[in-house]
Amino acid sequence: MSETQTWYIVKRPACHCEIIPSNEAAVEKNPEIIEHWGPFTSEGEAIARRVGLIRAGKCQPI
Repeated sequence: MSETQTWYIVKRPACHCEIIPSNEAAVEKNPEIIEHWGPFTSEGEAIARRVGLIRAGKCQPI
């Protein structure tokens, strides 16, 4: 039985948003993560959402 990979968008203190896989996430326990969105079923969906967050002013491009 294989797990499906999911993706998160995480916001760091410098207001940059990164896309990380769920196996690296631990978003609730990481003090460096200010805000997070997800999980998303594909990396492409996470990228599209990140673009929307940048356009909305919630994230800065890297």
